[in-house]
Amino acid sequence: MSTAQAFLRYAAPAAWRGMQSQSIGMINAGPIARGGKSAVATRAFFTSPAVATGAAGTGPEVAAAAPAASNNAGNWIRGVLAAGLVGGGLFSYALFTSKLPQKGSLTPPPFVTSSKPGDYEAVKTAIRSILDVEGYDDGSYGPVLVRLAWHASGSYDAKTNTGGSNGATMRFSPECEFGANAGLQVARELLEPLKKQFPWITYADLWTLAGATAVEEMGGPPVPWRAGREDKPPVPAPCPPDGRLPDAAQGAAHIRDIFYRMGFNDQEIVALSGAHALGRCHTTRSGFDGPWGNSPTTMSNMYFQDLVNRHWQKRTWKGPLQYEDKESKALMMLPTDMALLWDKAFKPWVKLYAKDEERFFKDFASAFSKLMELGVAFPLEAKYI
Repeated sequence: MSTAQAFLRYAAPAAWRGMQSQSIGMINAGPIARGGKSAVATRAFFTSPAVATGAAGTGPEVAAAAPAASNNAGNWIRGVLAAGLVGGGLFSYALFTSKLPQKGSLTPPPFVTSSKPGDYEAVKTAIRSILDVEGYDDGSYGPVLVRLAWHASGSYDAKTNTGGSNGATMRFSPECEFGANAGLQVARELLEPLKKQFPWITYADLWTLAGATAVEEMGGPPVPWRAGREDKPPVPAPCPPDGRLPDAAQGAAHIRDIFYRMGFNDQEIVALSGAHALGRCHTTRSGFDGPWGNSPTTMSNMYFQDLVNRHWQKRTWKGPLQYEDKESKALMMLPTDMALLWDKAFKPWVKLYAKDEERFFKDFASAFSKLMELGVAFPLEAKYI
């Protein structure tokens, strides 16, 4: 069949059916532009409901086929001719260049939809596509996704084997309303479309995979991750008690209480604290204010370098106790950050990581992976990706 006939059937099915009802006698259309990039472009073109197009040659074919049509049919044919003339250029553009103008409804989605169970690389690709955005904090959702994975996992208690990433219990009240989790609805809502796009992945796996992916995309180390976490139902109430996450206003004793409860040692505590290279504090969430470093969307060992090399003083303001650097007064540290520098057992690790970013990345990747796996009974076939 001709290009015009094929176009009418796929791009204007109503017109195609109308022609059949007028006994014009067009034959059944077949696939167009099979294979290669042209097929992709043509499919993209045909799936756009906002554009009615035609092709060169449509006018003579239709005119020759309808000498006995009624006035209404004639008007319909003239409409088709007009549509063909207006849209022919765009159709030809799509067919022969394999590219579409990136505008309006023709703009393709940022990632390829896939619901194939176990295709975690596709999920990671989708996560990468939503990280950078203008108008949110410092231009990236990466830090808040790392925080979501951290807080979803950091509620674990080794003695009772409760809490942790398994279950994704922050979906429910009261955990989603805990003060330590303020602002994380941003991250949960951001990932909701991906949960719909990949319905086979659990929330618990999605949240942790998003955190691991964000770390790597922001310049950090690859974090070992594997699937196998389950989502708990809303009843019976599955949430861990409040108070299991670190309180930034406390000191070294509190830090150890929190992390020892999960099974971490001093070295791992300091390594995990290096995530403060990312993001910033918000007065509307934690009550604290400001970024830890000058590059809050880049994972590096600058957090430790700044902690060691800058001079820190108490900030004079109406908010809770926090520290600012004397040099610029633009950066901040929390009491828990300063505790790492002041504690005799923590400080050597702080100084080591300030000098050796490679060692920090190695230890952080190991500790963050461990954090996200606490309390999870992975199936035997679970493999790291």
